[in-house]
Amino acid sequence: MWQKYLFPEDVKEAVSILSSSNGLARVIAGGTDLMLDIEGGRHVIEKLVDLSRIEELDQIREENGIIKIGANVTCTKVATSELIQRKAPALSQGARKLGSKQIRNIATIVGNVVRAQPAADTAVPLVALGAVVEVVSANGTRTMKILDTYGAGFAESNIDSTSELVTFLYVPAHGEQEGSAYVRLDKRKALSLPVLNVACKISLAGETIKAASIAMGPVGPGPRRAVDAENALAGSNTSAENIHSAAQLVRNQCDPRNSLVRGSKRYRVAVISELAERAILQAVACAKA
Repeated sequence: MWQKYLFPEDVKEAVSILSSSNGLARVIAGGTDLMLDIEGGRHVIEKLVDLSRIEELDQIREENGIIKIGANVTCTKVATSELIQRKAPALSQGARKLGSKQIRNIATIVGNVVRAQPAADTAVPLVALGAVVEVVSANGTRTMKILDTYGAGFAESNIDSTSELVTFLYVPAHGEQEGSAYVRLDKRKALSLPVLNVACKISLAGETIKAASIAMGPVGPGPRRAVDAENALAGSNTSAENIHSAAQLVRNQCDPRNSLVRGSKRYRVAVISELAERAILQAVACAKA
């Protein structure tokens, strides 16, 4: 159990505490997973570093076509943000599906990324939307694509939570004739882990698809891009036939494991194309709206 619960006044102070604690400090913003891990003995911690007094980290705003989301922003705030609903709807839809209302009111979107679950309801749409995270440590500041934050193993993050702080998410805002969507398959309507989830972003030029980005999970250690389907859609028109054909190709990058919770590999490979087709159709409709 921790001995100190600290409230840094700014990012610099928070990073200083982490860097001087020899791996025995952890950041807490929402803490919905962290507190369970501590209770279960999975972390040895002497200090908790609470970010709640750093006001700049509790903001959602658009700057030069980029939506900036701070580390303290909850999933509820993302789900209900009018800006995100208009300019990154797949993210709003994903945040709305995460956990229960009580969890969404506390859990942060940054925490959902750092937790590195392969089917995180916000991480999968963030991958499709081309988001990046800003990571600050004693060594300076760097940005990482969402996919690059995932390690080689299950729930393994390339962000060291004992010495690094994710301060912001940067999400490209939709422009003209751009749309996105998020779809999820689960066993029941509430509090269930996704069996599969797919997010898609589409850019149009009239009836032609200029570019497509499709992310899916859990089909590997982290979210995966369906690059064959993306390439098939690029340059094609928005006919139902073209979309159906491209959706079949998502299986090429789909390699889920057998799971007692989520179902067999065979089942999930069989249904992933249907989910992808729904996500593409909804994203195209959003881009045309």
